[in-house]
Amino acid sequence: MAKETEDHRKVVATNRKAYHDYFIDEKFEAGIVLKGTEVKSLRDRRVNLQDSYADVKDGEIFLRHCHISPYSHGNIMNHDPIRTRKLLLHRKEINKLLGKTQQKGLTLIPLRIYFSERGQAKVELGLAKGKKQHDRRDSIKAREAGREVERAIKERK
Repeated sequence: MAKETEDHRKVVATNRKAYHDYFIDEKFEAGIVLKGTEVKSLRDRRVNLQDSYADVKDGEIFLRHCHISPYSHGNIMNHDPIRTRKLLLHRKEINKLLGKTQQKGLTLIPLRIYFSERGQAKVELGLAKGKKQHDRRDSIKAREAGREVERAIKERK
C-alpha cells in the first residue's frame, strides 16, 4: 500500500539520493505517460528512481533510466522495465526548463513518484545542481548538529 502524505497524495517512490547528491533549486510537477502494466507495478511500489534523470529533446521532456519492474501477474504484453517515458508539462514550463538545463551544471532529477487525488501518476522533478564532496560533508555536519540540538532539547524537557 502506498504511503499517504499530509495532502492526500499517495507517494510511491522517493529519490533520497537526489537530496544527498544535488542542491534542489526548483520543483515541478509533471504527468507521466505509462502503459497498463506499469500503472499496476507503480501501485505495488515496484519502482526505482536511483539513477534516473529527465532531459528535454525536440520540445518534449523524457524520463530516462527509471526502472519500473514488470507486473508480476502480467503476460507477454508486459512492458520494458527501463524504457524511456514521456513526461507531460505545459509548453511554458518546458521552455523554461529547456533554458535552465542548457546552463552549466543544471539537470532535471525525479524526486518522487506519487498518485494524485484523482488517481493520476505524477512525477516531481527537481532542477538540480550537483554537489561537490566538501558540500556533501557540510550537509552531513549540519544534519548531525541539528540532531545534537534536538537531543539536548529533548533531554532538558
